Amino acid sequence: MGKKSAPRRLEAHEAMAKHCNLRVSPQKLNLVAGLIRGMHVSEALNALEFSHKRIAEDVYKTLVSAVSNAENNHGLDIDNLFVKEAYVGKAMVMKRMRARARGRSARILKPYSHLTVIVQEQKGVA
Repeated sequence: MGKKSAPRRLEAHEAMAKHCNLRVSPQKLNLVAGLIRGMHVSEALNALEFSHKRIAEDVYKTLVSAVSNAENNHGLDIDNLFVKEAYVGKAMVMKRMRARARGRSARILKPYSHLTVIVQEQKGVA
């Protein structure tokens, strides 16, 4: 018998891609994710390609993955896609210690982030 599959969380004209455990703080990643929110996919890819931020390369790959999912899995037209949502979640934080003066130590936090990109096909565009 088995378990019934869960209903699809997205609408029929949407596709999603996730990138988990990116080694960057959520605050820094959200700056780049905010850059592409609401943009047409071709403009967003162009903006990420010429961005000076280190993490923009991983956001670019995630957006390309979302576009590929839209085309291959859901049969959407890639010319009419735009970035509906690009949001950042907090992941694990590695804790490290650094030696300081007089036998003390200081904590170093190395945060990780999750990135989710949802693209949607614009309706009524020919």
